[in-house]
Amino acid sequence: MQELNFPKFEFRFKSNENKVSIFDEIRKKFIILQPEEWVRQHCVQYLIHHKNYPKSLINVEKALQINNLTKRYDVVVYNPDGSIHLIVECKAPSITINQSTFDQIARYNLALDATYLMVTNGINHYYCKMDFENECYEFLKDIPKHQ
Repeated sequence: MQELNFPKFEFRFKSNENKVSIFDEIRKKFIILQPEEWVRQHCVQYLIHHKNYPKSLINVEKALQINNLTKRYDVVVYNPDGSIHLIVECKAPSITINQSTFDQIARYNLALDATYLMVTNGINHYYCKMDFENECYEFLKDIPKHQ
């Protein structure tokens, strides 16, 4: 797999029927290793080991309803009170992050009300803080560490 713009992490892999899988610590199972999954797993490790978010507050690949459509978010980090602190949208490294990527995460956030947004393709990372009063987001250099 392609080298990403994240710190180096140790992962568990297994191979079955010519398919490589990576162990997801959050879902507690092996997931077929696709480019987007490679980015997602690095992002989860980054949140745990560099931003100090507890695994118990992280959720991966869950369905949500938006305008009667079922969508799936990549990563959500909860606050201890159950509200959503951060949504992460992961793309494969070959996918260019553009306005439609930000539109996608903004649509998800209409349902989730996260304070922070992160968009990454593993190479480029973008961080935003929501300004609900003015209905916009402000770009940040990074997301805050868990308090």
